[in-house]
Order: sequence, then C-alpha cells, then structure tokens
Amino acid sequence: MLERVADKLQTYMDLLSARQKLVASNLANLDTPGYKTRDIDFHFEFLSQIGSPEKPAVIEPDLPAKNDGNNVSLDREARLLAENGMRFQMASLLTRGQLKMVREAIQEGKGG
Repeated sequence: MLERVADKLQTYMDLLSARQKLVASNLANLDTPGYKTRDIDFHFEFLSQIGSPEKPAVIEPDLPAKNDGNNVSLDREARLLAENGMRFQMASLLTRGQLKMVREAIQEGKGG
C-alpha cells in the first residue's frame, strides 16, 4: 500500500515540476510577440497518469491576446506559481509523513 501512495506522490510531484517549467517559460516570454501561453490540464493529467507514466500533454489555454498576439498574463502566471508552490509543499509534507511511518515501522521491528 505504501508503495502505491509513494508512486502517486511521485506522479503528482512530476506534474508539478512539468507545470513549473511551463509557467517559467510563459513568464520568460511575457514580452515575446506572438508567444502563446502553454499549460497542462493539471487535474485531468493527474487522474490519467496515475496508471500511465507518459509525459503530460501541453495545451494552449484560450486566453485573450494583446495587440502583438502574445497572450501571457502576468497575474495568471503569478497565481499558478503560488498555487504550484503550495501544492509542492503539501506533497513534500505527505512524502515526509510516509517516510516517518516507514522509519517508525523499522524502529518497532528492531525493538520487538
């Protein structure tokens, strides 16, 4: 059971990493004419990847474009960065909790 939870946490953190890279790329291209925002459908990808180790599908959200064709929104990307950070922190806490349970089980096995 513990291995299944760890695998799901790893998948979750891999998706967070992929999204972080896309958000960073979007921010880096904030002023690039014609650049289109890239993202992943996080919820869909997590549910579909629980049983599949494939890379997440990159999508281009339908966002309003500026006069130069660029549709990167600084507010949206900043929100996604904050959201991603909170999700990563939560996943890290869960991972630490899982490791603590394993450590405690090992200690109980040594003592008894």
